[in-house]
Formats: sequence, C-alpha cells, structure tokens
Amino acid sequence: MQFSEKMTQLETRATAALASIYGLRMLGMFLILPIFAIYAETLRGGNNHTLIGLALGAYGFMQVIFQLPFGMASDRFGRKKLIYLGLIMFALGSVCAAMAQDIYMVIVGRAIQGAGAISAVVTALVADSTREEHRTQAMAMIGATIGVTFAVSLVAGPILNQWIGVPGIFWLTAVLAILAIGVVKFAVPEPLHAHFHSDAQAVPAKIGEVLRDKQLLRLNFGTFCLHGAQMAMFMVVPFAIKHSTGMNENSHWKIYLPVLLISFILMVPAIIYAEKKAKLKPVFISAVGLMLFTQIAFMFSLNSLWGIVATLFSYFVAFNILEASLPSLISKMAPVAAKGTAMGVHNTAQSFGMFLGAALGGWLSHTYGSSTVFVFCAVLMLIWFGLALGMQAPPSVKTKMFHLQAGYNDAQAAKLVQDIRAMEGVYEVVAIPSETMLMVKLENQRSKAFQAALSQAIMNRIGES
Repeated sequence: MQFSEKMTQLETRATAALASIYGLRMLGMFLILPIFAIYAETLRGGNNHTLIGLALGAYGFMQVIFQLPFGMASDRFGRKKLIYLGLIMFALGSVCAAMAQDIYMVIVGRAIQGAGAISAVVTALVADSTREEHRTQAMAMIGATIGVTFAVSLVAGPILNQWIGVPGIFWLTAVLAILAIGVVKFAVPEPLHAHFHSDAQAVPAKIGEVLRDKQLLRLNFGTFCLHGAQMAMFMVVPFAIKHSTGMNENSHWKIYLPVLLISFILMVPAIIYAEKKAKLKPVFISAVGLMLFTQIAFMFSLNSLWGIVATLFSYFVAFNILEASLPSLISKMAPVAAKGTAMGVHNTAQSFGMFLGAALGGWLSHTYGSSTVFVFCAVLMLIWFGLALGMQAPPSVKTKMFHLQAGYNDAQAAKLVQDIRAMEGVYEVVAIPSETMLMVKLENQRSKAFQAALSQAIMNRIGES
C-alpha cells in the first residue's frame, strides 16, 4: 500500500469548485463591509446606526441558527440539494436587499441571505469528494479561499460601489449565486460515497464535550471577539476615513490595498515561525496584544489620515495572524475524534461575533459616539488577552487521516490503534470503523522525510489488517 501526498484531478477539481462556493458565501458578508454603513445612511431609517448594525449583522445571526440544521439535513436529503437550496435563498436575499428602499427591507434581505447557511454542507461535500489522506489539504484550500476573499472584498467593494453601487453589488451576488448552482451541478463530481465525517461535521453528542473544554472555550471566545470587533469597527472606520480626509468611499480601496498587502507580507513569516518552531502560543498572544493596542489607538486616530492608516496596518497584521492561527490551534487542541464538532462550534462563535459586533457597534456609535465602539472592542481584547495568557501551549502536531477497509470490528480497530500509537512520532490516534477512517495526530517537529516514512508505515500497518 503506497502513501501518496498528491490529490487526484477529480479531488482537485471538486475542492476548487467547492472552495469557490465557500468564497461566494464570504463575498456575501465582506464585499459590502467597507462601504455599507455609508450607503445605508441614504436609506429611509438609515439615520439610526443601530438599524445599520442589525442589517450588517443579520447575516451572521441567521448563520448561527441554520448552520447545524443544514448540515444535518444534508446527511438525509443529499449534499447538493441542500447547497442548491442555500444558494437560492442567498440569491433571493440578495435581490430583496438590492430592491430595498429602506433599511428594514435590507435587514430582511440580509437575514434571508444568511439563512442559506450551507458552509457546513460544503465542508461535508468536500469530505465526501476527497480521500481521507487528502482531507486536510482540501480544507486548507478552503481556508485560504476565505482569507483571500476577505482581502479582495475590502479592495473590490469600494471599486464596485463606484461602478454599480451597493444595490448593484447585491444584484451581482445574486447572479453569482445562481451561476454557482451550475458550478456545483457540473463541476463537482458526484461522490462515490456520501456519509457522515467526524473530522468535517459536528456530532451533536460531542457538542457538550467541546463546550466543557476550557482550552477550546478560550479559543472560541477569541474567535467571537475577533469577528465582533471586526464588524463593530466597520460601523465607524468608513465614516472616519471619509470625514478626516474628504476621500469619497469609492476611493477607500487606495488605503486598504497597500495596508493589506504589507500586513499580509508580515503575517506569513510570523505564521511559519510559529508552526516550524512550535511557538504558536507566544506568537498568538503577541497578536492579541497588538489587537488590544490597535483598538486603543483607534480612539485617538480617527481624525488623522496617517493615524488611521497606521492603525489599520497594525490591525490587519494582528487580524491576519489571529485569523490564520485560530483554526490551527483548535485543530491541534481538540480531541481528534471531535475535530469536526470543534470546528463547528468555532464557526458558530465566529458568526455570533459578527452579529453581535455589528449590532452593538451600531448601537454604541449611534447612542454614545464613535469612540465608544473602540472602548467596547478594547474591553473585549483585554479580556481575551488575559484568557490567552493562561492557555496551554498547543502540542506541535498535525492531523492526518487514513482510509480503513470496510469490515473492521471493534477488536480489530482497538488492536490497530494500539499498534499505531506505539509508533515513534505518533501523538494521538482514533479509529472510526463506521466511517472507514483512521485519524492520527503526528508530531510536527520531525523532518518531512520522517513524517513521510511514518505515514507509509501507518498505511502498511493498515494494509496488514
């Protein structure tokens, strides 16, 4: 039995197509982010920033409610059918928001958009479409798509606003959602085997276990804070840029583009250093500390162009590091058999943070002024910083998955787990015969040659069973 790191052409095609669908979901959230608050003020009822915040955050609130039900329904009714349904709802919500004449109809449209919560279904279909040993690589492609989509959205949003306006952006996302149905139908092959995947889907019975894990709770609270502050600050920053510089919102990309590019260049070596040198905790804590400093700095820089630019730069450095680190930390610290559940809770915390951050950011800016938004964000970051200081250093591991032949009984699976756990370089191992899957956490401070040899040894041991 030969171990291979390469995905097949079909696996690559399916993963790329589904990553584009995932990216579309993120476009629905992020493309309007840098210009929405300014646009919403022109609508009836838009003079109330609390309502603007609700319109921005309604998407995340509905994601919280419908993510788990959509994922569970896809196990029964089929992945593609639920994706089609979610994309149709997303398109309908986009049309509703595009045609809205007041802020209330935008809230309704954004809620309908978010109710098509297909993220978990897309992840499950990726798992159906890839072999176990390539699952982590496929999920990494989706993670990269999310990061790129966020960066592109901040630059593309103001440019598109100049050409077609915010209603035009909503129309565009509606058209893209309809086209995405064709991508799913024709570009994503029908998987040979569709079943539940513990590594990619939430197990309801394990949610309690994940929520009781203090280390994971710290990380999930951090996810909530990170995305809550993100949405809250975009209730204020677009206005601050416009008022302090006189720059039209259509030109704000000229600030976001260089800031994002330079911050990304700085983020990459920090993440590589953290992973290769097993320094994730100090790098992570430093990024949370930088985020705390940034929120305080925003209070004093809103009336200065260069103050805003410098503060945005430090914000995106911290944000990019934290956004890349959190999923990695959760994967390392979650019990291997509960990885899918842990990631599901993480995504829910992210969506809830987006909702609450936007809603509270709108209310605070409307009631008490812009600076109070950053007081709120700074308090969140201070609490997170304290919790991060007390977290355990994550093990330097990476998860690999292997295919088991059908027919393993409990005794055979237990013997296989025992034999593999005894191998040098293995940190944790779980066999799930019902899913024909073996999940192994391997020590990451080993050479690539050692890890490749260990993976081949595991494959050989599986083949002997």
